[in-house]
Amino acid sequence: MSLQIQMLGTGSAFAKSFYNTSALIRCNEMNILIDCGFTTPKSLHDIHIQPDKIDGIIISHIHADHVGGLEEIAFRMLYEYKNKKTRLFLTKSIASILWENTLKGGMYNPADGYNSLEDYFEVILIEENVPVEIIPGLFIEFISTLHIPYKPSYSLFINHRTFYSADARFDENLLTQEVIGKRNCHTILHDCQLSGHGFIHATLEELLTLPNHIQKRVYLMHYDDIMRNFIGKTGCMTFIHQHEIIEIPE
Repeated sequence: MSLQIQMLGTGSAFAKSFYNTSALIRCNEMNILIDCGFTTPKSLHDIHIQPDKIDGIIISHIHADHVGGLEEIAFRMLYEYKNKKTRLFLTKSIASILWENTLKGGMYNPADGYNSLEDYFEVILIEENVPVEIIPGLFIEFISTLHIPYKPSYSLFINHRTFYSADARFDENLLTQEVIGKRNCHTILHDCQLSGHGFIHATLEELLTLPNHIQKRVYLMHYDDIMRNFIGKTGCMTFIHQHEIIEIPE
């Protein structure tokens, strides 16, 4: 089985040189998105993938740089592809607020019968802490991680041994005890704030406290426009770049 992750964007919410952080998982000739920010449709266009070739979208949380492109995807599927519905994989806690708090303002259209998230997407609710095979050969597990207090936010385990932080504060115990100690993850994709204090994201300073054997497994994403100033200053960790493809071992 082949599994690849291609970064559609690697930038922080305020980055202007990089697209919003999102990723495309390629597995057995199927395409699954992790998040869909404002720039994700443009990034898909850049690599010649149309919305109807997306077999599902995973949502980690509802900040605009992670869900701002859903409206375009939904409308294009409705008007260009005869209302073909894309599968939307998310937890119940996110589904309950994504429509009412984020998408409804632009997508609510009672005159034509579009009144809910389910009118645009095939909504598939995923339980927390349970690996689910969302397409053949691809298991996803949502785990709750802290980003903004009192707002649901999730990191992901992909096929059990790849960790994708999405947006999360630094959690040394999670990384050392669960990600490495229990699961022995071979690949870690982690958000990285390069300057300032780590109020809502892991900082480079914090990530550099990890032992070298863990750092060697870490790809840094969700970084600021000043990223180039930090090349060579990330210890054993590696910046992953926009549209870069990495092969994921079994």
